[in-house]
Formats: sequence, C-alpha cells, structure tokens
Amino acid sequence: MNRLKALFGVVLVVAAFYTAWMLLPPYFNNYQFQDDIQNEALINSYSNKSEQDIRNTLAKKAAEYGIPLKAEQINVLRNGAELSIWADYSVHVDLPGFPLDLKFHPATKNKRI
Repeated sequence: MNRLKALFGVVLVVAAFYTAWMLLPPYFNNYQFQDDIQNEALINSYSNKSEQDIRNTLAKKAAEYGIPLKAEQINVLRNGAELSIWADYSVHVDLPGFPLDLKFHPATKNKRI
C-alpha cells in the first residue's frame, strides 16, 4: 500500500510539472508582449509614427514570442494626446485529455502630459 501511495505521489508531481511546463510559456510570452505594448505606447505618444507602423512593429514583436497575431488584429487608436493599443488573441495548449484555449487581452493607454 505504501508503494502505491508513493507511486501516486510521484505521478501527481510529474503531472503538475508537465502542466506548468505547458502553461507557463504562453503566460510569459503575453507578459513580454504586454511590456512591449506599453513601451511602444510610451515612446510613440510623443512621435509622429503612423498607426500602421506601430501595428507592424508590434506584429513583429508578437512573432518573436510565437504569439499568433497579425498586424490587422492589433488595434491602435490615436485620439489627440492619447494613444491606446490593444489586441485579443488565444493560444491553444494541448494537455493530455484536456486541450484548452488560453485567451489574452494585452492593452495599454498612454496620454501625453
């Protein structure tokens, strides 16, 4: 009986590590992309860079992180002194017996002072 409990414990720990191994990269990539969006908004709220150029720059950053985003899916809105950037995307993760789609909504708003 003790061997069965020990084996069950080992299987449980291995399953937890595997789940973390599969789920952490999409969250980490989203965190990095969110940081890039904030930096882009901060820098470009004071520049004359076009909205399409901002979209293209962020689409390249998303591709570097393996995020499935195209430039058309990134929303950039310049409203006077305010620059808003947001995007919605999902990442499919295949866990054994439990595939799931993680939905992310990185966004930021920056206003010139």
